Amino acid sequence: MFTETKKFCDALVAGGVPGLDIAVCQKGKPIFRYQSGYRDLENKIKMDGKERYNIYSCSKPITCVAAMQLWEKGMFSLEDDLAKYMPEFSQMTVKTEGGIRPAKKQIKIRHLFEMTAGFAYDLVSDQLLACREETAGRCQTREVMKYLAKEPLGFEPGDHWSYSLCHDVLAALVEVLSGESFQDYVKTHIFQVAGMQDSTFMLPPEELETVTPQYRFADGKVENIGKEIFQFKIGSQYASGGAGCISTVDDYMKFAEALRLGRLIKPQTLSLMITPRLTPEQIETFWQKDNHTYGLGMRCPKGDPRYEDFGWGGAAGAFLAIDLKRELSLYMGMHILSSPVGALRPYVYRFIRAELENPAAVADIYAELKDKKLMSVLY
Repeated sequence: MFTETKKFCDALVAGGVPGLDIAVCQKGKPIFRYQSGYRDLENKIKMDGKERYNIYSCSKPITCVAAMQLWEKGMFSLEDDLAKYMPEFSQMTVKTEGGIRPAKKQIKIRHLFEMTAGFAYDLVSDQLLACREETAGRCQTREVMKYLAKEPLGFEPGDHWSYSLCHDVLAALVEVLSGESFQDYVKTHIFQVAGMQDSTFMLPPEELETVTPQYRFADGKVENIGKEIFQFKIGSQYASGGAGCISTVDDYMKFAEALRLGRLIKPQTLSLMITPRLTPEQIETFWQKDNHTYGLGMRCPKGDPRYEDFGWGGAAGAFLAIDLKRELSLYMGMHILSSPVGALRPYVYRFIRAELENPAAVADIYAELKDKKLMSVLY
């Protein structure tokens, strides 16, 4: 069973991924688990399924679910101005061709979920560098936002979709609303509820050795870049809602299943999160518009029968896909930045579906890969 999925995973490894681990559940039961390649490339230590990874942007679904838990409690409205809770965002500016001018519109909380607020993903901006200097490198999550608010937006809130620090701001909002640090809130209300014992948004220094070696593909080769979060950890006290989680495949599957089964948020809330939100203007700048659209913090189906999943991915290869119709959850863990085959991750969902429902459809997937000139990358 899943012979073609295994071949595809092996091909990803052959294409430049040191190692990967994939888990699939259907109707609450594990139906597939497979490791390929090495966790430690230099010492040829094979994957064993216990690897602890920096999952980067697969942190985002966790952060958005944490915020929606507070929404369920009536602590904010999606249409509320962000400045109602974080006053530093009340008088934003916008960078234009004619220079910097005052923003005409307020940032709504929904803009944070939707990635339409106008922020950038510049982690070395003047203001964030100032934050590092003035806080002696601590950069506490809530405090960072007072610096970020001084940076001009790239466009008026709501005008476009642009990947950015929106979900980092959302993590700070969770702190404001809950009265807890973001990492403590998530630990209590998500990790403990789902049984995720190896996950954290604030790794103690003494636990760094528990993280599996991390790599980057650069100049045609794979290089070891150490175990710490690369670039996205602004300071020692910064819990990045957008990229700061450390987790394992087993743990993240617990999150996926708890989310699918309504243990973290109500089914109606999840339905709201995976309802398409982007306007025709916004979707023009959405990366995955060929197959999906975007909801409240995750890609979501837009009517393409080949892709009926929602989820997200991470810079080092993490990939989440949940299919409510098929009661299916899938998570793949890797630990390589700038992977040459990273864009092919959504095909693993396609292979799983084909082998579950219609093995003959595997030929269609291969034909599509060949048509898109991706076969040479894989085989």
